[in-house]
Amino acid sequence: MPRIEKAGKTGFCFGVKRAISLLEKIARERGEVETLGAVVHNQQVLDKLAAIGVSVVNSVDDVRGGTVVTSTHGISPDVEEKIRARQIEVVSTTCPFVRRAQLAAHRLAESGFFVIIYGDKDHPEVKGILGWAGGKGLATTDEKPVAALDPIPRRLGILSQTTQVPGRFTGFAKSILDLALTQDAEIRIIDTICHDIPERQAAAIELAKRADLMLVVGGRSSANTNRLAELCSRVTETHLIETAAEIKASWIKGKNLVGVTGGASTSEETVEEVMKKLAEMA
Repeated sequence: MPRIEKAGKTGFCFGVKRAISLLEKIARERGEVETLGAVVHNQQVLDKLAAIGVSVVNSVDDVRGGTVVTSTHGISPDVEEKIRARQIEVVSTTCPFVRRAQLAAHRLAESGFFVIIYGDKDHPEVKGILGWAGGKGLATTDEKPVAALDPIPRRLGILSQTTQVPGRFTGFAKSILDLALTQDAEIRIIDTICHDIPERQAAAIELAKRADLMLVVGGRSSANTNRLAELCSRVTETHLIETAAEIKASWIKGKNLVGVTGGASTSEETVEEVMKKLAEMA
């Protein structure tokens, strides 16, 4: 019978807790409310919010009510301006750490720096941060697009998507320094990674090093959950699951220790359901 152990840090991060609490309050007061995009990338959370009247719209043009709530990932100033132009009230649930990255990008751009964001250019958080740079920047996880700039701007500001792996951001920043550090160059590097992320990653890796199997619980579209699964998979057999129903008996056969962790937008309730299911199967 395998032992089952939960990582030292699971459950919602501060930003997600704050967003859900605010949404629940608005839904209670108004009966229903729309969010511009998924407030978090976790279907179980979205289903529970839908049950109390929270619906998701994918664009500003789809908003039908007089109020719209923005997601934890934040939006660009252009999108906010478009919403307000329609006389729609904007309620922000932008994560404070994302907001810090947005303001950093804005300050850098206003000071004449070309902003480089280490992150997934297609992720809503990164799109929003880039918008705060006013078009004076780019997003990438590879130094090649920076190397392709002709000329490379003399003043560069480097920051990160909040959910990136700290060590990778450091490596990326070093590669940009090697690429761009020439006479009279001015480079600023700002750490905009959320402190919850490295703590959660460290706790998961510590458990993964001892486990024969790791189950990472969270949405498949969640950036931080996918990175947790990727990091754990480098150490031991790892499966990313959204619910306990996805667990296969063959995974735990012959295992001595099964570890469980969850993404920042995965509720403790969902993690506990996985723990219970594993105990039943064992």
